[in-house]
Parts: sequence; structure tokens; C-alpha cells
Amino acid sequence: MELQKENKMGHMPVNKLLLTMSLPIMVSMLVQALYNIVDSIFVAMIDEKALTAVSLAFPIQSLIIAVAVGTGVGVNAVLSKALGEKNMERVNKAASNGVFLAVLSYLIFLVIGLFMVVPFYKSQTTDTMIIEYGTQYLMIVCVASIGVFMQITFERMLQSTGKTMYTMIVQGIGAIINIILDPILIFGLFGMPKLGVAGAAIATVIGQITAGILAIIINQKVNHEVRLQIKGFRPDKGIIGHIYVVGVPSIIMQALGSLMVYSVNLILISFTATATAVFGVYFKLQSFIFMPVFGLTNGMVPIVAYNYGAEKKERLIKTVKLSIAYATLLMIVGFLLFQFFTQTLLQMFDASEMMLAIGIPALRIISISFLGAGFSIMCSSVFQALGNGVYSMMVSLARQLIVLIPVAYLLSRLGNVDYVWWAFPVAEIVSVGMSALFLRRINKKIISHIGGKEKNTVTE
Repeated sequence: MELQKENKMGHMPVNKLLLTMSLPIMVSMLVQALYNIVDSIFVAMIDEKALTAVSLAFPIQSLIIAVAVGTGVGVNAVLSKALGEKNMERVNKAASNGVFLAVLSYLIFLVIGLFMVVPFYKSQTTDTMIIEYGTQYLMIVCVASIGVFMQITFERMLQSTGKTMYTMIVQGIGAIINIILDPILIFGLFGMPKLGVAGAAIATVIGQITAGILAIIINQKVNHEVRLQIKGFRPDKGIIGHIYVVGVPSIIMQALGSLMVYSVNLILISFTATATAVFGVYFKLQSFIFMPVFGLTNGMVPIVAYNYGAEKKERLIKTVKLSIAYATLLMIVGFLLFQFFTQTLLQMFDASEMMLAIGIPALRIISISFLGAGFSIMCSSVFQALGNGVYSMMVSLARQLIVLIPVAYLLSRLGNVDYVWWAFPVAEIVSVGMSALFLRRINKKIISHIGGKEKNTVTE
């Protein structure tokens, strides 16, 4: 009887559970990656400066996602562990405080959207057309970012209880709405006004807000293991502290990506604005490879956290090993695509001869880093799931800031933009080494002590 009552994360065969949890998220994230690519394809049809403007907006957009996802990771880990411990009061408090933190986070980006967008663009370029395009786009994205925060927060609640199929539905519907509205609002189809890059931004936020509302409704209807405490709610410092112990390193880790992109854009634009457009296109394309891996981490984290709380070491170890294997396989596929279909990928964005000349070597060189990235990403998520997000932050700090930026700058001094791209494989080598070291440390300090009887380890 007890087995029937237990959440499936505690008893379903691990491989089946991991695939059941991950595949819906992977599919939905693939759809998200697709609409990000489609978004840029339509923007590129306006002109290359519009594509450059949207590419330069990426650090702020990435920062929004970083805060939303990082907070969600914290909520996910705290909530899943509480489920494993059968502590339902803590489950509900984690959910309610997660929503509270999401609203506070949105207010920060509302202020950024109203007051910081123009200075942000002027710090990167003096081209008035790029600044105008970018301001239109980014202001809308920031001011209406409430949809992102609600969508991700409530999706994490569904993931925490194993209801990942619903996250696929939520993300899929949001993405489809975005894809449909993109050409209509950008080019003024079906009697709608021609809004250009502003239309792309409006299509994006409408999709996000729709997905956010849908995620809230689904949680209220089907997620019976989680109950939001709205009436008489007061922030719980203890719960918020535990959420951010895991979440802040994740936020910082992903925010480093924003700083990295901003810094690399400054290096690239010293060669030509086309190089920054290429870098923006690369990030759209690589999302099609990385998003499924992130979907895999989203399925893996609650399984690891649940079985950590339930002291089921064998299931935890098997989950980690399978996740690393699947992630590595996905990244190898991505590497092969970037090596052998480079020109085809770039031509989707109306690439000029100059963009092809810069972009073909760029994609082939950067994609070498994919070969180690799957291992590093999964290790970082394991650290977070076990409450050691600081290790994830340290790996990301080394990869995206301490190693990559100085190496990219030094290589740029050689006078050829092609050399800059080699900073990415160099940084990934460091990341893999650090991830392996920290995984052994986590295994020794935490995993090997779970249950106190079993001797097998994740590093065997």
C-alpha cells in the first residue's frame, strides 16, 4: 500500500522515470529553441542591423531567464526534497515563497526596462539605427517579463511533482503563439500594423504571458500535492534562505552567461558589427542543441533531490550516470550538425557573404566545446540538486569569465576574428576538469553517506 502512495520518483524504474520526466520538457524546450530561431529568421528579413540589435539584447534577455530559472531551481530542489521527506507543510511554503520571489524579480526588470535600455545599447554601439531597433525590442521584453517569471515558476512546481507532461503543453502553446504572431506583427499581415522589431518583442511576450496563465491554471487543477498559501501569506525567511542557497549560485551561474555575451560582443564589434550578428545567430542555433540537455537536467534534478531526501542512494546514482550519458550523446549530435551543415544553418538567417565568411569558422570552432559540455552541465545540476550550487557557480565562473573572456581578448589582439572563437573550447576543457573534481568531492562527502549501508558510488 505504501508503494502505491509514494510519488513515482521513489519507485519507478530509473531509466523509464528519467525519460518520462525529461522527454516532455526536452520536446517543449526544442519548441522554445525553434521559436527563438524563427524569431531571428524573421528579424533578419528586416535587415542585418535589426538582427544585430536583437543579438545585442541577448545579455538582458538571458539575465531575465537566469533569475527566473535560478529561483525556480531553488524552489524545485527544496520542494522535491520536502516531498521525499513527506513534509507537505514545507512543500506548500516552498511553492508560495517561490511565487513571491518571482514577483519581486519581475519588478526589478520592470525598472530596467523603463530606465536602463538606452544606456545599455549606447555602451555597446554608436550606430543610431541599431540603438533604435534595440530599444524598441528590449524595452517591451523587460516591461512585460511577468509572463516569463510566472511560466517558469509554475512549471517548476509541476516538474517537482513529476508532472512534466504539462510543462510540455505549457511551453509548446506559448511557443506556437509566438511563432504564429511573429510574421503577423513584424510584417503587418492580415490587416495588423507593421511593427518591425517591436512586433517580434510583442509576439514573444504574448506567448510568455499566455504560457504563464496556463501554467497557473494547470497547477491549480492537477497539482494536488502543492497548495499555494495566498490568504495570510507572509514571507518565510528560512524557506527563502534555502531556496536561494541553491538558487543564487544558479542565478549567478547563468547571469555570468549574460556578462560573457556582453563582453564578447564588445570584443567582436571592434572587428565588425557582422561578427556580433554571427555570435547572436550562434546562440540561437546552439539553443537547439543545449535546450534538450537543459530539459534533461530539469527532469533529473527533482529525481535526484527526491531520492536524496528519501535516502535511496542506488536510484540517485543511476539517475546521475544515465543523465551524463544521455547529455553527452546529445552534444555529440550537436557537434556533428555544426561541423557538417554549417553553411545551411547560417543561410537560414539570410546570411551575407561577409556573415558566411565569419560564421562558418565560428560555428565549427565553437562547437568543439560541445564534446565536454554535456558532462559539465549535468554535473552542475547534480551539485544544485544536492544543495551544493556553489560548485556549479565556481565551474561557470571559470568557464565564462575567468578563462573565456581573457583568452578571447588575448586572441583578438592577434588581429583575426577567427582566433577569438578558440576561447570557447579552451574554457570548456577547464570546465570539464573542475566538474570532475567537484563530482568526486560531492560523492565522497554526500552521496557515499546516504543510507549508510550501500557502498557503490557515482564515480565508479
